[in-house]
Amino acid sequence: MDFILQPWAWYVGGPLIALSLFLYFYFGQNFGASTNFETLCTMAGAGKVSDYFKKDWKQRDFALLFVVGLIIGGFISANFLTPNQAIDVNVSTIQALSDLGFTNIANQYFPDEIFSTDALFSIKGFLILFISGVLVGFGTRYAGGCTSGHAITGLSSLQLPSLLAVIGFFIGGIIAVWFIIPLLF
Repeated sequence: MDFILQPWAWYVGGPLIALSLFLYFYFGQNFGASTNFETLCTMAGAGKVSDYFKKDWKQRDFALLFVVGLIIGGFISANFLTPNQAIDVNVSTIQALSDLGFTNIANQYFPDEIFSTDALFSIKGFLILFISGVLVGFGTRYAGGCTSGHAITGLSSLQLPSLLAVIGFFIGGIIAVWFIIPLLF
């Protein structure tokens, strides 16, 4: 268990990711999760409203299994494979977040100020989560994929659109961290 519970070095994780990509490419599939938004909408009957969703969702059943595996793996990891819940955060980052009103910073991944039940049922919290969700959902489809799809699959297959998308993701993250979050909090 000690081997599993410790952080894995790049020379272990990197080849495992490469092996996963090889298997995806070998079996003619693309790596990523954002197409599941389309698939779920198609399964829910969105094809009656828009021709965009008139697709055969059964051709994407592998991707749904991938997301189910992500959820199960995340649950197992968070509840059984994380021996130390403390997060190693730079002292200046802790101070900057404290100045914005965040508490319990190095002890949880999702801050209560955004993800708690109280925040969800406040107007500000609901709007932050709703608008963020819409922007992420629209953005992933507009960019032709999510961060994992572009950064892992697209860059490994030397696609210029993926490089541009990843650069855009980083620019968006910088803008959010330096400008938008301080305005909201």
